[in-house]
Amino acid sequence: MRAIQVNQPGGLDNLALVELDQPSPQAGEVLVKWHASSLNYHDLLVALGAIKAENKRIPMSDGAGEVIALGEGVSSWAIGDNVMSLFFRDWHAGDPTPENTAANPGDSCDGCAAEYAVVPANSLTAMPKNYSYAEAATLPCAALTAWRGLMEGGLKAGDRVLVEGTGGMSIFALQFAKAAGATVYATTSSNDKADRLKALGADHVINYKEDPKWGKTVAKMSGGGVEHVLDIGGDSTLDQSIAAAKMGGHIALIGILGGLSASIMLPTMFFKHLKMTGLAVGSKEMQEEMIRAIDANQIKPVIDKSFTLDQLADAFAYQQSNQHFGKIVIEY
Repeated sequence: MRAIQVNQPGGLDNLALVELDQPSPQAGEVLVKWHASSLNYHDLLVALGAIKAENKRIPMSDGAGEVIALGEGVSSWAIGDNVMSLFFRDWHAGDPTPENTAANPGDSCDGCAAEYAVVPANSLTAMPKNYSYAEAATLPCAALTAWRGLMEGGLKAGDRVLVEGTGGMSIFALQFAKAAGATVYATTSSNDKADRLKALGADHVINYKEDPKWGKTVAKMSGGGVEHVLDIGGDSTLDQSIAAAKMGGHIALIGILGGLSASIMLPTMFFKHLKMTGLAVGSKEMQEEMIRAIDANQIKPVIDKSFTLDQLADAFAYQQSNQHFGKIVIEY
């Protein structure tokens, strides 16, 4: 089978397309033929060597494919079932722990940049109805992160939500928020992307390059601030996210596009009585809840561009260019 491996010390030039033996499932496992994956910022950091993984690690956390063989004792799946991966293979329900979040495909264990993989039978979920493999592969990281960020903030109809940028997670957050009956404020640096955000349902779009104090602008436009902010930039966006939030609002800390650390004005946090949650993706139970919502509302992901497995380095380079709107996928 074909697979991609990350050779240390990482870097796009050190992504190698290799031929490996097709694995066989053992008791409690299934053999999955992956048909698609999608790019996340986490995958890029692994590829670049910024997140250290074992030499020759197979990258990519997200995958969608079909079950083609069953290990002994597996009754939860049948050959031919369409499935998708979990970002945390062992976090099935309840709260996250060091133990149930240790196995992360593409990082601490091999991921989905291979034509075949053996996966624990309980570390998969079904795909949404009427989804292609490429569409399903966009969900396990970006969509579930957006879902959890909104759900843990108690999203309800009539709420106001701020999404930042036009990456996959932010686009999913916009779609989930609109399906729930929320008013969505969005930021972008491109007027063309602003039009596309509005076409997806964004009620108000602010160009953050033209308006560096966009947080205050959102607070003013929303009549005192928004209930939910999904912050993707850390140090580059957090001050504005705090400014945009209403008193008692919720900020989900999701991204590190502005670096690994951030400084904030603590008095503002105190006197606005803000709730701030750091989160990384979610559990199998959350993924299944999200899939039910996707099916009920017929939500479809926005796919910007598709590459083949041997073009993974080119796909990451395109991701680095920040030209994309929505998700970048790999199909094989």
